[in-house]
Amino acid sequence: MLNLDDLAWHRAIGSVIDTLDQNEFWLRLTRLLADYVHFDSWVALRFSAHERPLVLAEIPLDDGLPDPLFEDYLSGLYMLDPFFIAARESRREGLIRLDDVAPDRFKSTEYYQRYFRLNIVEDEIQLNCLVDHDATLCLSLGSHRRFSPAELALLAVLSQWLIPLLRQRWRHELRQLAATATPVPPATSPSALANRDMLDFRLSGASLSARELEISRLMLSGFSSKGIAQRLGISAETVKVHRKHLYAKLGINSQSELFSLFLKDTTQRLER
Repeated sequence: MLNLDDLAWHRAIGSVIDTLDQNEFWLRLTRLLADYVHFDSWVALRFSAHERPLVLAEIPLDDGLPDPLFEDYLSGLYMLDPFFIAARESRREGLIRLDDVAPDRFKSTEYYQRYFRLNIVEDEIQLNCLVDHDATLCLSLGSHRRFSPAELALLAVLSQWLIPLLRQRWRHELRQLAATATPVPPATSPSALANRDMLDFRLSGASLSARELEISRLMLSGFSSKGIAQRLGISAETVKVHRKHLYAKLGINSQSELFSLFLKDTTQRLER
């Protein structure tokens, strides 16, 4: 366990700070954290209320190729990610664990079975730093096992300097984005509207009401009928009635089929 009086620790922190405006910053930071906390994957992201997640850096794979599972996430699965949903609905700075944001039936969802269980496996934590007016800079750590109370306690202590460090790093990320990316289009331009459209849960070709679409999203995110009822202020029986109606309209009989329709719709919108 980390001894905060250890000279080697402070020397290592100084080395990371020296790379604050360099490309290897994220790799140096995560390597330092890995000396004290076990995790199997990491990714640095920018979450925004009005844009899809932006990947700033991620753990390099052995073959140097993009992670195909993570590509699926960026293609649309992020709309079911508890961390993304939480950042969009109620931005919060600090150390956040999967247990803090996951719905009551999260582990029974198709999203969990087809993506999370394969890519993250068991547990995930994020260090969230609020930046700009609506964005959150996130350092996400995924593990094949649950993080221990000792590891969580240590990360809670380290977050006191990690979050300010991330805030300083964000200034460099902004400069890099300005130098390499296409300028952000006006909010009313076609490209901006298309990007915003990708944040809206839809099932194209289905005449679902707004309430039915919301219930569909909550179901796929992992909320039980009781959880949906509490969230929407309606009865669990009303939720079941809505679910019956939307299944009938879509011609399906299961949440697995609903998930497949969601993936198909997402793919079609990306191809337009």
